[in-house]
Amino acid sequence: MSALVTILDDEPAIREMLADALEEAGFRTLSFGRATEFEAALRRATPDVCLVDLGLPDRDGLSLVHRLALEQGATIIIISGRAQVQDRVTGLELGADDYIIKPFDPAEVVARIRARLRSPRPTSSGETARFNGWTAHFDRYALEDETGAETPFSHAEGEVLRLFLESPKRLISRAFMQEKLGGAAGESFDRAMDVRISRLRTKLREDPKNPRLIKTIYGAGYIFLGDVDWSG
Repeated sequence: MSALVTILDDEPAIREMLADALEEAGFRTLSFGRATEFEAALRRATPDVCLVDLGLPDRDGLSLVHRLALEQGATIIIISGRAQVQDRVTGLELGADDYIIKPFDPAEVVARIRARLRSPRPTSSGETARFNGWTAHFDRYALEDETGAETPFSHAEGEVLRLFLESPKRLISRAFMQEKLGGAAGESFDRAMDVRISRLRTKLREDPKNPRLIKTIYGAGYIFLGDVDWSG
């Protein structure tokens, strides 16, 4: 079955334009003008990609993005007229996978969605990995510590964490991350990775000045120093 894309935007013309472009490209779509309708639909449907406008009439779009990142496994792409760098950074920090500024070409949105969905599926056999007192549950997007307490992580953070856990004690360059995770190389991609890695370090209770697990190799990339067990 083709991927399901939900479109949340209060402008009917934009919803129609995106739905037409996506359906022509082979995607299924559901469109909503208000956050309440969208959230109700999530109880009945599980989207692969959520397109979310920040300027919603009934909810703050950024808070909705944060909730989606914590509770849904979908790729989240913000579509917004807010072009300020801080808005983009905040969106990424809250768990969005990408940020597209209005006005846009629908073909660009289709291309970005395809790039996200082309990200390679995990090579590891399971959805659970244990490392250094932690258990990563990729089926429910949660980190469990030795006491059983859980901390949720977003889909975007999970992509980076899985990349580290599948290549422990190996240098992971920015170019390799861009190749595996998709997205256009450049300052915006680098910033997105910085944000996700910083949030992962916080959730893993790392000392930001001297992290034990995710080490930055300046000018080269990152190394994950944990011992990883994917046996389930």
